[in-house]
Amino acid sequence: MVDALGVAVVGFGWMGRVHTQAYARVRHHYPRLALRPELITVAEEVPGRAEEAAAQFGFVSTTRDWREVAADPRVRAVSITAPNFLHREIAVALAEAGKHIWIEKPVGLCLDDARAVADAVAEAGVQGAVGFNYRNAPAVEAARALIADGEIGTVTHVRIRLFSDYAAHPEGALTWRYERERGGSGVLGDLASHGADLARFLLGDIASLTADTAVFVPRRARPTAATAGHARAAGGDMGPVENEDYVNCLLRFASGARGVLEASRVSVGEQNNYGFEVHGTTGAVFWDFRRMNELGVSRGTAYQDQPVSTVYVGPAHGEFAAFQPGAANAMGYDDLKVVEAHRFLRSIAESTPYGATLPDAVHSAAVLEAMVRSAEHGTWVSPALDG
Repeated sequence: MVDALGVAVVGFGWMGRVHTQAYARVRHHYPRLALRPELITVAEEVPGRAEEAAAQFGFVSTTRDWREVAADPRVRAVSITAPNFLHREIAVALAEAGKHIWIEKPVGLCLDDARAVADAVAEAGVQGAVGFNYRNAPAVEAARALIADGEIGTVTHVRIRLFSDYAAHPEGALTWRYERERGGSGVLGDLASHGADLARFLLGDIASLTADTAVFVPRRARPTAATAGHARAAGGDMGPVENEDYVNCLLRFASGARGVLEASRVSVGEQNNYGFEVHGTTGAVFWDFRRMNELGVSRGTAYQDQPVSTVYVGPAHGEFAAFQPGAANAMGYDDLKVVEAHRFLRSIAESTPYGATLPDAVHSAAVLEAMVRSAEHGTWVSPALDG
């Protein structure tokens, strides 16, 4: 017996669309899933956007006020894909209303926000999933297993990169993303949050770090109308960019391994250049998001001049078998969100968390806060998980 589960999406920009498509596809890839998501409500304050979403995807109702979602008995689970500064208020209210939540990273503007949401979810006894989608790539899960099994020996050092050009154009609109009060810590929350999660997912807890940050495009034009994504705005009033374009961070892991995490939103010539290189005492593993279904693997006993092999992930790796029948058939970005939707819905069905959860968001936020403190004071800082 498959139970219907009423779901809502709060915030219908690009990521709201991605979540909605994941709900629509999830049972095609996971036919044994015990829950069948039904699109009940879409909440979006931009006039006309919710209605367009309902017409395209079949939501039963629309609203411009997310509070109506909290009061709607038809809705049992909610995707929160609104801007960062709204995460805490919306997520806490929805959890207190007994709704399961799937929320996009970084879960608010700061560590206190992430903690507040995590506490609300725990106290309400609902399930909470977080949008750390890159850990869902079968190649990343394969890399994690390979590292844990000692296939590259003892990990010595790692480099994690997240380079993009979405904010490189000087005419990029001065939206909420560039304001400290509404966008938080800029590229730290947007991209480095993924890096912090990948670092912990692969190698365990970060014991301390030291970071440097910079703003390379200091002023932008304010938009004169509602925007979505990374729109341009020419001729508007100019205003200051208040948060970070770039971060470079040295890491010390609890295991003794060392690392570098670097993220930029203004890297001309880079489009979604995300990945990692993990080195161990007998080998190494390499992953590039742009070649999402491949791993570079070096292992053996040669040490010097040891070759690197390309491994194409297949049905034995992660969730690959839910999407493709054989190795080297490509998966894409949206598939990672379908994996995320499945784990969220399975968590609800079984009352057991699967995938990235609110405690993972708290760990990531603690690392980001440590980066900010380190950049301000020029010192090594330990992520503060207590208090």
